[in-house]
Amino acid sequence: MSNANDPRADIQSSTAPEPVATPSPPVAALQREHPEWISEVISAFGETTIVIARENIVAACAFFKSTPALEFNFLADLCGADRGPEEEPRFEVNYHLFSTTKYHRLRLKVLLNEEDPHVPTVTAVWRTANWHERETYDLLGVIFDGHPDLRRILLPDDWEGHALRKDFPLRGYEPYSLT
Repeated sequence: MSNANDPRADIQSSTAPEPVATPSPPVAALQREHPEWISEVISAFGETTIVIARENIVAACAFFKSTPALEFNFLADLCGADRGPEEEPRFEVNYHLFSTTKYHRLRLKVLLNEEDPHVPTVTAVWRTANWHERETYDLLGVIFDGHPDLRRILLPDDWEGHALRKDFPLRGYEPYSLT
């Protein structure tokens, strides 16, 4: 029994299967060569993110940099995020890649548990990762195994904790005084 005045009738009768999205060239290349490295592919707002297990991140970065059709020769940014102490995995490390010859972008993401916030360094792939990894270590406590100089870069050496963690006290661990 259909009601001609019911707006849902038009919606239900006009639903068609959504077209299957063609993967971007970087995703397609990785799917051909190393599909086991891909945990998830996220396409949103015109951007592509590939979630990769931490043990494959160095090889994946080298693949994207050295593959002639891709040439992601610039690590535009490497940053971390604390998803919150109630989330598991709690941390993520995002690698923002750019090709200065092909003019395309890609984000790689590694998810890390709070109990084991270790990921291999990519400083052998891009030298600029050195400073980005130090900043992520300093502010979030993500440890980049094999980093040539992993130490604080923004906060004082005697700073306790990691200031961008969501459970870090707003006024720090020291008593706050205006005098």
